Amino acid sequence: MRKLLTAFLAGTLLLATGCAYMAANDRAENTYALYFQEAYLNTVPGGDALRAEEVRIENDGIIETQQLAEALVTKLLAGPLDETTLKSTIPAGTTLLSVTVEGDRATVDLSAPYSTLSGVALTMADYAITLTLTQLQTISSVSITVRGQELAYRDKQVFTARDVLLSSTEDVVGTVTATLYFLNESGGLTPEEQTLELYEGDTQVGAVVKALERGPEIRGLSSALPDGFQAKSVWLEEDICYVNFSSAALQVVEEPAALQLAVRVLERSIQSLDSVAEVRFLVDGELAAHFGTFPLRGAAGE
Repeated sequence: MRKLLTAFLAGTLLLATGCAYMAANDRAENTYALYFQEAYLNTVPGGDALRAEEVRIENDGIIETQQLAEALVTKLLAGPLDETTLKSTIPAGTTLLSVTVEGDRATVDLSAPYSTLSGVALTMADYAITLTLTQLQTISSVSITVRGQELAYRDKQVFTARDVLLSSTEDVVGTVTATLYFLNESGGLTPEEQTLELYEGDTQVGAVVKALERGPEIRGLSSALPDGFQAKSVWLEEDICYVNFSSAALQVVEEPAALQLAVRVLERSIQSLDSVAEVRFLVDGELAAHFGTFPLRGAAGE
């Protein structure tokens, strides 16, 4: 079962050093905690999903809360230093648009990739940001937006440290290994093998699509999916995977080459699953070999 972190300052999270969580007053001066996800949840005693990694931010004692919050979120977006046991909860390519602090509440505005998160993944990312910022004595609650807009499908929009509901290994009902394709720094496709956790109600093909939307785990790679490009639904019938797009989602991609690459990445990544022999595409629920003049079949072999 998931575990409620009912007392943040005496919490059950472990620091990278293996010591119990230290309150801000117990840490060295100018040292702060950034929260990341355990890379291998099945090896974590007690099943705690988030762990803190300490960083130093020189503030000379005069830095404003808002500036310090911006610095913490910027470092959080950069990912953990210890990439062998920790990984970021935030999709690659997410950038900080702004941090504002009014009273004891910080509002963090992030770029579009953050909106690809949902379910447990969104909860983990929200709470990683919340724990990172509420260690500051002047911040007790956090609101997270994307391009200035709240995510309407969230159960709540304002978070505190005491809200944190940690995921444990008991939430995971299975795993699947998939080869996902991302862009390298030269613009070519690079495969990245990921072990994807399956929660109740998840499917293997759905997990692959969500992982592509979240982005790569390896630094130096980036998502090949354009902003706004998203599959409406995906399912498996025998060994054929069906990917359904809304015509509106395809129309947001202005460059034909970008659309072709995105479809190619989806097809190749899904076909890396042992259970999938073929991928077929639909537009607005209808099987489609083309969208406009662009072919939606056979992209993987190009």
